[in-house]
Amino acid sequence: MKKIINSILFLTFIAFAVLQLNDQDGVHWFLIYLVVAGVCLFSNYRIIPRKILIGIMILLFAYAISHFSLFIAYLQTENKEEIFGEMVYDKPYLEGTREFLGLLIAFFGVLFQLKRPKTNI
Repeated sequence: MKKIINSILFLTFIAFAVLQLNDQDGVHWFLIYLVVAGVCLFSNYRIIPRKILIGIMILLFAYAISHFSLFIAYLQTENKEEIFGEMVYDKPYLEGTREFLGLLIAFFGVLFQLKRPKTNI
C-alpha cells in the first residue's frame, strides 16, 4: 500500500514542480518539489536514512515558517476566495500563503516516508 501512495505522491509533486515553471521564481520551487518527488519515488526502492528525511523536513518547515506571517495576514482577511485567484502585487500574503501551504504539503509528503515497513525478524 505504501508503494501505491508513494507513487501517487511522486506524480503529485512532479505535477506541482511542472506547474511552478511559469512563475518568476519557478526554478526555485521546481527544485523543492522535485526533491520531494524524488524522495517519494526513491522510497519505493530503498530505505532513505531517517537523518536525511528529518533534515529535509527541517529545511521545509523552516522555510514554511518564514512564510507564516503572510499566512496569518491571509487568515485575517475577509475575502478568503482570493487565494484561488491571480497574484495581486499589493497583496503579497496571497502568494506567501500559497507557498506556506505548498511547503507544508511537501513537509507531510516527506514525513510520510518516516513510516517504516514492519519486518518479520
